[in-house]
Amino acid sequence: MAHYAKVEDGIVTQVIVAEQDFIDSGVAGDPSTWIQTSYNTRNGVHVLGGTPLRKNYAGIGYIYDAERDMFLPPKPHPRWVVDEETGTWVAPIPRPDDENSYMWDDKTDTWVQIENVTPLRS
Repeated sequence: MAHYAKVEDGIVTQVIVAEQDFIDSGVAGDPSTWIQTSYNTRNGVHVLGGTPLRKNYAGIGYIYDAERDMFLPPKPHPRWVVDEETGTWVAPIPRPDDENSYMWDDKTDTWVQIENVTPLRS
């Protein structure tokens, strides 16, 4: 059995576990709308050491980028871009590398330090 994502207009609307024969039969709808996804693939890595499939396990609301053949989580901010290696969204400006906490500000397209938050420790 494998996991399959139903993709409609580039968006994942359903994820099921099925045999390829079931998908091919058309019982679940047009077979071309079902794209295989790997439960063990996250951020471009197969967590069990196997070959990653389409950068991420698909979830409902995820984007299927047919050109890149990858599943992406919903885009968090308008100007963020795809990291081709990991299949994740990254800010156009790197997050400051210090002990402070930050959040992305869409209005200024910058990282803004969050005040009164205990810094995360590595």
